[in-house]
Amino acid sequence: MRRAIRILAAAAIAVGAGEAGAQAAGPGDAAAKAPAKPASPFAPLVGRWVRPDGGYVVTVRSAAPDGKLDASYANPRPLPFSKALARLKGKGIEVVLELQAGGYAGSTYLLTYDPGADALVGAFHQAVARQTFDVRFERLR
Repeated sequence: MRRAIRILAAAAIAVGAGEAGAQAAGPGDAAAKAPAKPASPFAPLVGRWVRPDGGYVVTVRSAAPDGKLDASYANPRPLPFSKALARLKGKGIEVVLELQAGGYAGSTYLLTYDPGADALVGAFHQAVARQTFDVRFERLR
């Protein structure tokens, strides 16, 4: 009889340990097994970028995998972009930023991310003045 009680007690302890292990694995274990969301190929664009020739600042708060950028411009007052997109071009990243406010109606930046220099390099077309300028933005640290 004592032997049967010891066997039942050992079985109860083993079952309890298994349940505790299952509880410990719980939701965290399921999250660990879930496939990770792919990182946006445009993540290097997130940050604050300054144009050394004029102090203009582009802030990229987020970059979605589909290329939509949550970005704004300051010259020195903040202006929203009417369009802020990134796309893969060849082995690089191209950025298109368009302004429609504050005397910039239709003005666009067409930039390429240079990972070696950690810079955005390209052209700014000032639509109102009908002029295009070579520009460079450097990451603010």
